[in-house]
Amino acid sequence: MTKDDIIALPNTRLRRKSERVGIITDDIKKIVQDMKDATINWDESREHEVGVALAAIQIDQLYRIVVLRNNYDDKSDHTFTTFINPEITKREGRIIADYEGCLSVPNVYGKVPCHDKVKVKALDEDGQEFRVTAQGFLARIFQHEIDHTNGIVFIDLIRDDPEAFYRLQEDGQLAKLSYADEIRDNQQLWED
Repeated sequence: MTKDDIIALPNTRLRRKSERVGIITDDIKKIVQDMKDATINWDESREHEVGVALAAIQIDQLYRIVVLRNNYDDKSDHTFTTFINPEITKREGRIIADYEGCLSVPNVYGKVPCHDKVKVKALDEDGQEFRVTAQGFLARIFQHEIDHTNGIVFIDLIRDDPEAFYRLQEDGQLAKLSYADEIRDNQQLWED
């Protein structure tokens, strides 16, 4: 799979709730590999961005699967951890608004409020349950991706805040984006 297989808004399939994986078959493992391949291909096409994670729904697969890059500070590291049927079991700490982007919402960023600590449980590719406690940016990633499995896109969490939107410029800097301009330019992004 390539970056071109990643679906983006206004594709309404992104708003569907994903289904739990019952049995981890070879087909499920193929979807996981496709997710990794699409993320890396997207990543290689972007000078100032790194694909840190992807939910299966973003490649139009309606499964509760998330892949998360092991070292999102190193663009050359192409290893991932797979989370099958991930669930946030506890949200803790302060709610902090910080920048988020999404491979399925091209070139739009937003300051999204979320908890700065979460506990997550999931299955690995062998069907073994494991748990993770995440803080800071990693906690933000989990909330973003698990939201995807529930049909929620990050812009849904900030759509009523006109000061929350940004666009990535060619030099890699974020520039304030007028909410009114974004709605006019991309009306379908905001429709449920």
